Amino acid sequence: MQKLNFPPYSFRFKNSQNKISVFDELRKKFVILTPEEWVRIHCVQFLNNEKNYPQSLINVEKQIKIAGLTKRYDIVVFDPGGTINIIVECKAPSIKISQDTFDQIARYNLNLKADFLMVTNGLDHYFCKMDYENETYIFLKDLPEYSRI
Repeated sequence: MQKLNFPPYSFRFKNSQNKISVFDELRKKFVILTPEEWVRIHCVQFLNNEKNYPQSLINVEKQIKIAGLTKRYDIVVFDPGGTINIIVECKAPSIKISQDTFDQIARYNLNLKADFLMVTNGLDHYFCKMDYENETYIFLKDLPEYSRI
């Protein structure tokens, strides 16, 4: 798999029926290693190891309903009270981050109401803080660490 713009992390792999899987520590199971999964699993490690968000507050790939449609978010991070604090949208490294990507995460956030957004393809990372009063988001250089929220 492609080297990503994250610190190096160790992962467990297995090959079954000519498909490589990677162990997802949050889901406690092996999942098929796709380019998007490669980004997602790195991003979870980044949130946990670099930003100090406890694994117990990180959730991956759950379905949500948006305007009657079933969608699936990549990663959310909760605060200790159970409110969603961060939404992360992961794309494969070959996918260029565009306005469409920001529109997608903004649509998800209409329901989820997170304070922070992260969009990444593993190579480029974008971080935003929501400004609900002005109905926009403010770009940041980085996400806050867990101890600062």
